[in-house]
Amino acid sequence: MGTYHIFITAVLVGAVSFFPETAEVAVMGPSMQKLTWHYYKVYNTCENAENFIRHQVEIVYKKDKSIAPKLLRLLYSDCFVSGCDASVLLEGPNSERMAPQNRGLGGFVIIDKIKIVLEQRCPGVVSCADILNLATRDAVHLAGAPSYPVFTGRRDGLTSDKQNVDLPSPSISWDQAMDYFKSRGLSVLDMATLLGSHSMGRTHCSYVVDRLYDYNKTGKPSPTMNKYFLSEMAKQCPPRTRKGQTDPLVYLNPDSGSNHSFTNSYYSRILSNKSVLEVDQQLLYNDDTKQISEEFAASFEDFRKSFALSMSKMGAINVLTKTEGEIRRDCRRTN
Repeated sequence: MGTYHIFITAVLVGAVSFFPETAEVAVMGPSMQKLTWHYYKVYNTCENAENFIRHQVEIVYKKDKSIAPKLLRLLYSDCFVSGCDASVLLEGPNSERMAPQNRGLGGFVIIDKIKIVLEQRCPGVVSCADILNLATRDAVHLAGAPSYPVFTGRRDGLTSDKQNVDLPSPSISWDQAMDYFKSRGLSVLDMATLLGSHSMGRTHCSYVVDRLYDYNKTGKPSPTMNKYFLSEMAKQCPPRTRKGQTDPLVYLNPDSGSNHSFTNSYYSRILSNKSVLEVDQQLLYNDDTKQISEEFAASFEDFRKSFALSMSKMGAINVLTKTEGEIRRDCRRTN
């Protein structure tokens, strides 16, 4: 039994107290303590807010399963930049969503739909930041993730600047990835867990071609990539040789594909050198994240429990509460 098996088991046993009505402060970070379990019900401001959100997500999910990975990416792109303040939803020529790293972001339409419904039922009460967190939880739950607790009471940010978007390239090293997650108050277990979001969704070939043809500027493919998988990916992503060349989309997890299912096969692919993105494959090259990957590949339930904890931690990064920020009437613009 590895060190991380014991550690993960201890964390996940402790997580049992995280799911009842009151969360243990030991599990909650300082930011999460600023939030409230069922905030809109507790303060009697919009008792059925979470039900309204869940219903709208279910309607969209029946028609389009890709809404789960789209919302996951949208939430990550929000929380990791200036905190979970819905700044990524603001429109404008210099807003966060215009940053090159946010090319292809989706999920905005469902957030707008939910906001319209909530403004009809409870005007000026439910923040766009809470809507994004709750809708993401509900969508990934439909895809197979746990319905983890989302603490609420966030308020919406007033600014959005593409210059602040420092989301890293998916070709970064393990050390660079770890530094980035640590800078957001997240641990090695959180990093290995949250990268498991890549069990579904798609990415552009431009983020993969360096692994296929010019790994670390060697002019050769990645030496560790499974040879059969390498040839399959090369068929989908030809070399980028000319300006204006199309940039096809490929599945982050071919095992999940168009079903966009939340599974632990992402970790099995890491262990067999069949990851699409370099940042994912890097989990194999560190003892801690290799053990975590082995643990999650063997136990979907351990992955699901860890995902619940790490998503709750991510959703509490630099939140605005009380009199900070505002409650937007329209998620795309400030009041």
